[in-house]
Amino acid sequence: MNLISIRIITEDVKGLVSFYEQLTGMPAIHYTDDFAELKTRSATLAIGSTRTLQFFGGAEVAKAAQNRTAIIEFMVEDVDSEYQRLADSLQPYIVQVPKIMPWGNKSLLFRDPDGNLVNFFSPISPEAIKKFKN
Repeated sequence: MNLISIRIITEDVKGLVSFYEQLTGMPAIHYTDDFAELKTRSATLAIGSTRTLQFFGGAEVAKAAQNRTAIIEFMVEDVDSEYQRLADSLQPYIVQVPKIMPWGNKSLLFRDPDGNLVNFFSPISPEAIKKFKN
């Protein structure tokens, strides 16, 4: 089994895609006005409109802007430089400035415009670096 993607359901595909494009520096692939993907080396962040829920059983299957349990995580080369690059645009969304976590990662936490929690992290301890080495 292999985790391939995480899909965010939103009422504003265009706005959320634009946010993640700015955040990652990667262009999204727009399949329709209701669905886009940002493909990374290891997984895909899919963004779908609430209209796509009709294909999964109806509007009650998922609710836009209601996530309070999952964290969308991106491993980055240098958390501090990403924080400096994005500090102005992320200011209203910052949850935690870069901080070293007990498990050996340096982490920057913020929310996207829909309130989803996002973590930019860099492994910094020898154990964490070894864990993520390819």
